[in-house]
Amino acid sequence: MCIIRISTIYDDFEMNCLSVENELDTSYELSDKIIQDYEKWGVVKLKNVLSEGIINELNTEVTKAVLSEYNEVEAFENAPSETYAKAFQQIMNIWVKHDSVKKFVFSKRLAKIACELLQTKGVRLYHDQALYKAPGGGHTPWHADQYYWPLSNKKTCTIWIPLQPVPLDMAPLSFAKGSHKGGLTRDDGITEESDDIISKKVKEYPYLSEAFDMGEVSFHSGSLYHNAGENNTTEPRKVMTMIYMDSDMRMAEPINDNQQADAKNWLPGVRANELCDSVLNPILYSK
Repeated sequence: MCIIRISTIYDDFEMNCLSVENELDTSYELSDKIIQDYEKWGVVKLKNVLSEGIINELNTEVTKAVLSEYNEVEAFENAPSETYAKAFQQIMNIWVKHDSVKKFVFSKRLAKIACELLQTKGVRLYHDQALYKAPGGGHTPWHADQYYWPLSNKKTCTIWIPLQPVPLDMAPLSFAKGSHKGGLTRDDGITEESDDIISKKVKEYPYLSEAFDMGEVSFHSGSLYHNAGENNTTEPRKVMTMIYMDSDMRMAEPINDNQQADAKNWLPGVRANELCDSVLNPILYSK
């Protein structure tokens, strides 16, 4: 077995040259600074979390899943005209239908990072989601994800995994650092109108907008405001995400139509104030 030493933006760590399954279960060590940065800013970007081999296989399998829902023109060539749709094409809970993607979604390596950033005893899956922004795809308006989620607390985060390097003109995810903390309401969905409102609210926060290298990922709080620009390249921007929540998370009473739909789709059989332990919400990592 060989050992590769890889330099990250925070610290050095060692990664074993293992099979895909074993690599997905090896530990990525987080420094105290990374955890402190996440608590302060609501987002961290981490380099070399996944190898190029893992990313390439994930790209192949997720793209197959996307093409099972959209034709190639819809997914990779023409962006729709409606604001939400033109931001990206998406499919969710891929792991349920595609076993080849399940091993990535259930990765202990990734879930452990989420658990340590959230400082919980464990994390459950809320759902996975592929986001494909076609060439010419429109901007993703400012929003906070948890507007859509009927969940009882803010111990949630999303991993954003680009399936190729993402230069600035391909629309990497960008963040209003620190906007996950109190003082801002999160009562707006993804619309042009809400984008205008939120863009004014977040001007006081530091703006993080950087390219993503191969194997680099971000974790951001469900309460953090973020956006993305237009894809001004000739290639689709392909991204896989997983949403993690506290293993002790309970369902909150839905407060808008989007949360009603989420409760039905991603928390089947769970009622308000009950533990989010449906068949779709397995515990992915526990200390």
